[in-house]
Amino acid sequence: MDAQIVLFDGFDPLDVVAPYEVLVAGSDYVGGELGVHLVTAEGPRTVVSGSRGLTLGATDRLDPAKPGYVIVPGAVGPLAGDPDDGVETIPVLLARFGETAAVDLVRAALANPDITVATVCGGSLALAMAGLIDGRRANTHHLGVDVLEATGVVPVSARVVDDGNLVTAGGVTSGLDLALYLLERGYGPRIAHAVEQMFAYERRGTVWSDSGREPKAW
Repeated sequence: MDAQIVLFDGFDPLDVVAPYEVLVAGSDYVGGELGVHLVTAEGPRTVVSGSRGLTLGATDRLDPAKPGYVIVPGAVGPLAGDPDDGVETIPVLLARFGETAAVDLVRAALANPDITVATVCGGSLALAMAGLIDGRRANTHHLGVDVLEATGVVPVSARVVDDGNLVTAGGVTSGLDLALYLLERGYGPRIAHAVEQMFAYERRGTVWSDSGREPKAW
């Protein structure tokens, strides 16, 4: 299996690096069975983040036929400002994702039964604004929940939301919890626990999934 982490202009570095580090450590614990790659829709290139010009290098093109995970981060930038004045706010950066070739590739990934598409923070907003996850259950950063709902997505307030082939996580640091959950789902709790111990990190919050009994109203 392969984990493809999708870079786009204005991405949030922590949304990328946190799951990257967790998944690489998990890969080591399973003998390298999990490949972990930074990719773009365009292929290998240097990608500028939204965090003061920090760059990361993508080594491959996003391949929606490759079994495993496709992980979409959120963006970082100003929360307020006039786009007409050239201010690239987070909503502008996320909306711009929907104008790239990544949309068709992620759509194909969602249609591939061998792929789970995952998002960190505003990554779910990028997919929602591109019309890729209408009617699905998902979470995002708490400041973007209203926008998520307005696009036709059903918000769930949980650290990680498992909606089958779509797994989403809340705020920026939830990328750690997302990646640990993907390791547990794919390789079992012992692998995820080994990474937790290596990182001296304890997972936070609840993983919600559409299973089990419905809670009764109080």
